[in-house]
Order: sequence, then C-alpha cells, then structure tokens
Amino acid sequence: MIRLAGEASTILVPSELEFVVGPISFSGPNCKPNILFQLDGTIIAKTGARAWGSGLLQWLEFTKLNGITIQGSGVINGRGQEWWANSDPNDDDDMDAALRFYGSSNVRVTGISIVNSSQCHLKFNSCQGVMVHNLTISSPEDSPNTDGIHLQNSKDVNIHHTNLACGDDCISIQTGCSGINIHNVNCGPGHGISIGGLGRYNTKACVSNITVRDVNMFRTMTGVRIKTWQGGSGLVQNIRFSNIQMSEVQTPIMIDQFYCDRTACTNQTSAVAVSGVQYENIRGTFTIKPAHFACSDSSPCSEITLTGIQLSPLVVLQYHTCGPFCWQAFGEMSTPTVPPIPCLQLGKPGGNRVLPNHDVC
Repeated sequence: MIRLAGEASTILVPSELEFVVGPISFSGPNCKPNILFQLDGTIIAKTGARAWGSGLLQWLEFTKLNGITIQGSGVINGRGQEWWANSDPNDDDDMDAALRFYGSSNVRVTGISIVNSSQCHLKFNSCQGVMVHNLTISSPEDSPNTDGIHLQNSKDVNIHHTNLACGDDCISIQTGCSGINIHNVNCGPGHGISIGGLGRYNTKACVSNITVRDVNMFRTMTGVRIKTWQGGSGLVQNIRFSNIQMSEVQTPIMIDQFYCDRTACTNQTSAVAVSGVQYENIRGTFTIKPAHFACSDSSPCSEITLTGIQLSPLVVLQYHTCGPFCWQAFGEMSTPTVPPIPCLQLGKPGGNRVLPNHDVC
C-alpha cells in the first residue's frame, strides 16, 4: 500500500499480512525526499537461484535516495537455509544482502527484524548520515558469510541499541568509512565487530574515526578486531574501543595484518598501516587468548593504547587457552593489564617511519 502526503510518500506493509517477493529495487534520484517505509508485516524471500536471476547483489535495495526511513515491528525473512547448504564459505566477494542501501543520505532503519539472510543482512554502500537503532538481526552461528551490518564507503553512521546474532561479523567496517559511532549493541554469537578485511587484491584502504563503546560480546570468535590482507596500502587510524564486556569470547582483542580466510595466502611486503588504536575498559572472559597483535614488519602497528584491560581465561573443553601474542606492535599501557601483555613494545617503531605517499589517506 502506498500513500502520498504532500511531497512525502509512505509505503505500508500491514501487520496482518505476509508478502513473498523476489529481488526489488526502489531507485532514485528523482524521488521526493523523506520516504517512509512502514514495515509491520512480514516480507519473505523467494528461494532458489532462478527466482533471483544472475548478477544481483541484494534482495531489497534502496538506491540514490535523500531521506528514507524503514521502521516498524515487522520482519524481513531471507529464508537463507537453502543458500547456506550450497554456499562456499570462502566466497564473500560482493556478498548478497537482504537489505541494501546505496548512494543514499539521511537513512534511518529502526524497530524491524531481519532474519536468516542468504548472506549479509543489512548493507550500506556509499551512504552518508545513517541511523540504525532498536534493530534485531538473527541467523544461526554456523550460517556462512551472514554478516549482520556491513558498511563500505559510508560516513556519519550511528548504530545503537541493537541486537546482532549471526554466522559472521556482527558489524563489518570496510574501506572508505569514517565517522562511525557504535554503542549499546549486543553481539553474539558471531565473529565480533571488525574493521576489515582491508587491502585485498593489493588495493588501498582508508578507515578513520571509529568509536565502538558500551558493547556486550557473547560467545563470539573475536571481540573487537582489525584485519588486513597482505599486499594492501592505506591507513586505519583514530580507532577507539571502550567499555566492552566479553563473555566466552575466543580472542577479545585482535589486530591481524596477515589476515587470510583460506588455507594459504601469498606473503607480501606492503600492508595497510594501523595507527592510533585505543582499548579502554575491555573486560570479561576469553577461551583462547586475551590479545593478538600480529603486525607487519614493513608497517608496524603504532600508538596502541591499553587502559583498564581485565580479561580472565575460561576453560572450555574444545579450546586450549594461551597467553597474549604480539609481533611488531608498539604503544603504551596507561594502566597494568590483566593478564600482563609484556609483548607490546613501548614507544614508537624504530626510525619513526613515515608513510609513503601511496599509504596516505
């Protein structure tokens, strides 16, 4: 149902109705601003590749709009079970999304639930001014590549008071993102909140001014993570992880500049630089190791700050706990850490390395 009120349009999915739909796109840029999509009913995906066609990157898409709100108490059900059974867990290039926004500004998503997407649940590409709150995302922890929220080339994004449980990253922050504020989020099960993977296929990646605070992690693979592929360039800078409660998290704190999601990856010298990362009041339990800083020989991690870190091992039958790991990681400890992380090298990398021009963002 579509209602017109002056210059603003309303699309209504009533609470008592279910709609089974194939891929659909709501496209601008010639639409009036401030569209309202009131979702109180249920939208269900068709299953099978024939219903989707070829080359599609999303199921429900909103593109090139200025002012779009999706709100309500309804459900978007991707019925991903058939896709998961036939998917390649290593094939996450241009992953499908249940709900995707592209090239849009002043975007708001609130109140709804997105469940069982074939891959990524909610994606924002090249968007500015995004608000996501009171959202629920849910899929089984063994569902492959089912990221909760995926951000790329997007700026001024706020995500808060949201519950995320999935089979991959609860939130994935990719290249071109800045001004991202995430708080009061529950994550788990899943892979945690990640920046990256960045620099794949020798590309340049730039991410800056990211804040993740007041978050609960439960039974996730990692807690807060920065991951980059070998061979990339660019810079991750001005990152703050604060007031994170970990519960049964395998590795709560991680920087991995040797990220590889397959059996083997080619060793390469260049790397996306990582600088200015603050960890404050990270507390709770881990099942493998408290911290993992694997940084590049050619581009060591710098200005890592640890404050109020209190992480205790939790014995779980399928895991073997060990101490922290560091390689070419430099910074400072403002307070003693629990457990101690003596492998973090105090100060700056030798030679006060200056980023080459191709690394500057």
